[in-house]
Amino acid sequence: MAIETPSFDIEDGIPGLIAGIDEAGRGPLAGPVVAAAVVLDPANMPAGLRDSKTLSEKRRTEIAAEIWKTSEVGVGVASVDEIDEINILQATLMAMSRAAANLPVRPAACIVDGNIKPKLRAPAYTVVKGDAKSFSIAAASIIAKTTRDRMMRELAREFPHYGWEKNKGYGAPAHKEALAIYGVTPHHRKSFAPIHNILYADKLAVLC
Repeated sequence: MAIETPSFDIEDGIPGLIAGIDEAGRGPLAGPVVAAAVVLDPANMPAGLRDSKTLSEKRRTEIAAEIWKTSEVGVGVASVDEIDEINILQATLMAMSRAAANLPVRPAACIVDGNIKPKLRAPAYTVVKGDAKSFSIAAASIIAKTTRDRMMRELAREFPHYGWEKNKGYGAPAHKEALAIYGVTPHHRKSFAPIHNILYADKLAVLC
């Protein structure tokens, strides 16, 4: 199956400075959700820029370093507590809003991966599968992914049994096995069914 190549076609149809916005970490059982906003310099583009999911971890890291050097970047994070309090969708939109607010420049408009707009100061346009279509959203996907991966590696040093340096908090078999043995940490999303069910079972066991 051919990999779709992003372009500036969407950006070129909108006047002014355009920021692409994407997130990483909606599905994991542990860790924050992270979003990034990126304004690229079309005259100074990292080679091989495309959707982060189509790149190896090594290549993502290399391209991320180039994006940080050549582009305007903002990162936003929503914590596990915020995810549990307002739900993962709202927390994702909050992280996106924070990423745009943290840009060192103010874009004329933002293009956002997906079909739901976060609250932004600039006009926003949604693009389904935007990370495969837009260079700016692809760049944001790479920054969000590599930033979150680094955060999960740091958390893995604090809680080494769960394999977060490899599974990044997703429900991999090793992660689920560690949950059964070592239990839930403060970095697990208690509103997610697998974690909620563990906590509920533990509560029932105490009551019985």
